[in-house]
Amino acid sequence: MFDNLTDRLSNSFKALQGKSKLSESNIKDAIREVRRSLLEADVALEVIKVFIDKVQVQAIGLKVSEGLTPSQAFIKLVERELTEIIGGENETLNLATQPPAVIMVAGLQGSGKTTSIAKLARYLKEQQKKKVLLVSADVYRPAAIEQLKILAEQIEVDFFPSVIEDKPEIIVAEAKKQAQRQFHDVLLVDTAGRLHVDDQMMSEIQILQKKVNPIETLFVVDSMTGQDAAHTAKVFSDTLPLTGVILTKTDGDARGGAALSVRHITGKPIKFLGVGEKTDALEPFHPDRIVSRLLGMGDVLSLVEEISKKVDHKKAKKTVQKMAKGRFDLDDMREQLIQMQQMGGMGALMDKMPGMSQLPQNVKNQVIGDTESNRMVAIINSMTPKERSHIKLIKGSRKQRIANGSGTDVQHVNKLLRQFEKMQKTMKKMKGGKMKKMMQQMGQMQGEGGMPDLSKMPGGLPGMGGKNFPS
Repeated sequence: MFDNLTDRLSNSFKALQGKSKLSESNIKDAIREVRRSLLEADVALEVIKVFIDKVQVQAIGLKVSEGLTPSQAFIKLVERELTEIIGGENETLNLATQPPAVIMVAGLQGSGKTTSIAKLARYLKEQQKKKVLLVSADVYRPAAIEQLKILAEQIEVDFFPSVIEDKPEIIVAEAKKQAQRQFHDVLLVDTAGRLHVDDQMMSEIQILQKKVNPIETLFVVDSMTGQDAAHTAKVFSDTLPLTGVILTKTDGDARGGAALSVRHITGKPIKFLGVGEKTDALEPFHPDRIVSRLLGMGDVLSLVEEISKKVDHKKAKKTVQKMAKGRFDLDDMREQLIQMQQMGGMGALMDKMPGMSQLPQNVKNQVIGDTESNRMVAIINSMTPKERSHIKLIKGSRKQRIANGSGTDVQHVNKLLRQFEKMQKTMKKMKGGKMKKMMQQMGQMQGEGGMPDLSKMPGGLPGMGGKNFPS
């Protein structure tokens, strides 16, 4: 996410590397590079001007704190001002009303509006333990009603049926009555989308908004459209009392222009990011964490939250217990690969790790990708239970059978076995005091419902060369 901007900003700061102090000349060079980075990222011009003006004024009289280099002091200033531009702090949904809390969602066709509603429903159900009812008021696109119904079934939340012959305000009024009768906490309303902003669309959505009187009105916008996303959001914001924005398709947005422009142009906070196609691919928007990732500092807090939500802690504890006894087999390796996939793959995790943007591309390419991970799981699945626990049995004809069963070849089977043997040796070294320490942290994680302190885990994160997270 926003990889291009991260790389460009990192290059911008090189103008100050090796300098003993900040001067008007070298600050000017650095700011010129930052401006160029933002322009190439398709950040709106008015946002760039406000941001650069603020940085320039503060940088000239900037005092370098003890322990910081001039480059680090400048980065800290950029971090502070970027965070302020995109919102300062995370703003959560306001559900403080007599149930059901009505959330109306608007957006153009193709922005990912209907899918975002399903993601939001799942988030409310799983993270906030809310009883949710979905309803579609899109009477112009029959497929939209069916799409939302199917998504509601997939995420196991209630759905209020609607037909295209009814008026949107009548549909929502009836849905609200049902939500009250059945004690739903939240009613999520999908509204009609258009291919472009037009007077008819804006008039209809205004009428619906006044009839429904939602506590939250969210606008869904495609981040891939860059600064156009911010200006489209502005048009809606001028017409509707928006309370926030959901920025979609950020996993495919290498530029980041929309994320840096929306808040300043609309005055409305970005509340969520769509980070993938699956219904669990929705993240609360934390300006400080996004800026930290943009500047190559990682996002350890989001990483820990991701692990806490998606790792099966009982299975993880069981694996550690086996490791403590010196037992680690291919079933355990497969379990680790599957849990990694559930967290979005190694690429998604690396995006949140400090310093990853500074790694050379050839080093990044050595990390297990999604395709490789799927292949490894398929190979292990093609083995018998006995083979998974006794790899010495896997020779000759067995390797060929496993390759055939997994749709791979013998070379891939050999590669997996070599990787497993390396992991097994590492696990054996962790026996004793280091293992006891990990067990204690796993126990704390189970008892407190949180996560262990990754920076103190023996050996750091597996696969990262034994280095710990920066504290």
